[in-house]
Parts: sequence; C-alpha cells; structure tokens
Amino acid sequence: MPKNKGKGGKNRKRGKNEADDEKRELIFKEDGQEYAQVLRMLGNGRCEAMCIDGSKRLCHIRGKMHKKVWIAAGDIILVGLRDYQDDKADIILKYMPDEARLLKAYGELPENTRLNEGIAGGIDEEDDGGADDYIEFEDEDIDKI
Repeated sequence: MPKNKGKGGKNRKRGKNEADDEKRELIFKEDGQEYAQVLRMLGNGRCEAMCIDGSKRLCHIRGKMHKKVWIAAGDIILVGLRDYQDDKADIILKYMPDEARLLKAYGELPENTRLNEGIAGGIDEEDDGGADDYIEFEDEDIDKI
C-alpha cells in the first residue's frame, strides 16, 4: 500500500476560500486597464469579452484567479490591455454583482450595460400563453382506454 505523503485531498483545497466573502475596497481602472463584460467562455482559461471602449477582445484568466475565481458569461471584469496586442487582454479582477452596480452608479460603466445578463438572461419568461400543459379527460374517455 502506498503511503499518503500529502496533507489532505481535494476537500482540503476547497475550503481555503473562506475569507473572500468580506467586503473589499472598490477598485477603479487605471491607465492601461479597461472594464469589460464577458460574452462567452472559451475554455483553457480564456474568454471573449466586450470592452467598454467598444472592441471585442480575447481575454486570458491570470494564474492567481484560475480555479479560484469563477467567471461566467455576463460578468463585469477589469482587464489589463497589452501594448503589443490590441485584440488580447488579461483579466485582472472580477467584480461582484454589488460592486458592478456601484460602478454603474458612479458612472464608470455606461448606462446601456446590462449587469444581470448571465446565462439566465437569455431565457424568455412568457406567462401570457394561456395554453394549458395538461389534458382533461372525461369519464367516457377513460373507459375507452
């Protein structure tokens, strides 16, 4: 039987992120950085994001955030622009939903930015259909079956 040389399994690694829930200071963009909204995740630590300046960029999730901060479509992120590649950027920070609302209130994000546009944003909820999903049978119909 092999001996266990480590300090625990994957459950130990999962429990390290407990101090992330407390309030953090709101970080604004500096020169060389831009706000963006994730359009879609591409895999391999990359995503496609629409920057506030109007250009679509291929973004790379930095190693410090990889497998620790989960990014989904519709999230507001802060990207670091590259001097040598204009169509690529690096994700520096993911804003929490309340931080994104604060950014919009401060005027950092344009008014037409939809903050809650995630995966559930594309689902149309129509309650005015009027069609029933069930069929009523009368006693005569049941006897025929």
